[in-house]
Amino acid sequence: MKSVSTVFGAALLSLCALGSASAHAPIPVRVVVVTTFEIGKDTGDTAGEYQNWIEKLPLQKTIPAPGTDHDVMHYNPDLHVLGIASGEGPEHMASAITALVLDPRFDLRHAYFVLAGIGGIDPNFGTIGSAVWAPRVINGGLSHLIDPREIPASWPDGFTPVQGSTPDEKPRPALHSGMGDMEYTLDPALVQWVYGLTKDIILPDNDGLKASRLRYTGFAAAQKPPSVQLGDTISGETFWVGAKMNQWAERWVKYWTDGQGVMATTAEEDVAFCQALALQGKAGRVDPKRALILRTASNFDMQPPGQSAAQLLSDEAHETGFSGFQASVDAAYTVGSVVVKELATHWDRYEKALPTAQ
Repeated sequence: MKSVSTVFGAALLSLCALGSASAHAPIPVRVVVVTTFEIGKDTGDTAGEYQNWIEKLPLQKTIPAPGTDHDVMHYNPDLHVLGIASGEGPEHMASAITALVLDPRFDLRHAYFVLAGIGGIDPNFGTIGSAVWAPRVINGGLSHLIDPREIPASWPDGFTPVQGSTPDEKPRPALHSGMGDMEYTLDPALVQWVYGLTKDIILPDNDGLKASRLRYTGFAAAQKPPSVQLGDTISGETFWVGAKMNQWAERWVKYWTDGQGVMATTAEEDVAFCQALALQGKAGRVDPKRALILRTASNFDMQPPGQSAAQLLSDEAHETGFSGFQASVDAAYTVGSVVVKELATHWDRYEKALPTAQ
């Protein structure tokens, strides 16, 4: 008969072996594709931002993600590419990125993050169906605001820095302070590299896009066919529309970039995306320099001549009503996937050193 100590020792060894077998190494991730929403199912129906990546890259493996807005993530085990849908709005984005980075199943210390989502476009900059890489993100959601009916006659609009009391407060307040984060500059060399890699991609045009942009008489950039461009994005939770708001956005971008920025696209989540990565970067869990933002234009952010802002809002009250919705969803994958595949398939080049423009 075996002694009690012998039996106990054998059981302990078995438990240790079981624990060792169940303790897996972190899932390797080379690129995280970040989208914000999906319309219905993740596959097989009308595609939102996420579906094209799942079906076309593909991201064939489902990974449970309880406690997140979308409940699941998707993964390509051959390319080591992970895809997520954060949920719309800055709160969802900050929560999703933080949860992902803290998830012990993944090693993200060398991962690139590519936010590929749709957005509005300034008709002074470009046209619907285009794809725009962002050198900078400007916070359009943090400010003081005076009702337009009460602003001084000499002011261009009612917005002032939250750290000040006039629209052109001088000296310009700090970009990062206890009051908030007003601007993020993405790694310039990396942004130039992805632009060089994708700038010659021909984006499809169609009769619907042509008809929509033809309404923008007097806006030369708006009447060109879709293309890949470089331009800054303004990020805020309020979904604004109209010529007056567009004038504010252009001014706001210029102000916070000391005249260097070019207002191009509008979005909700981009500041939160940068904030979450910057904070987790302090702990060494990610490298914020490996972040990229691609916004593809689903709609113009202001009305064409002869229409009111309210009419435009009524026309495009839902995402599926955006005149360039399907084109923008497709462009996000068409352009973004070129970068994702390049990074993932040549990992020996890009794991330890960021690519630079040639």
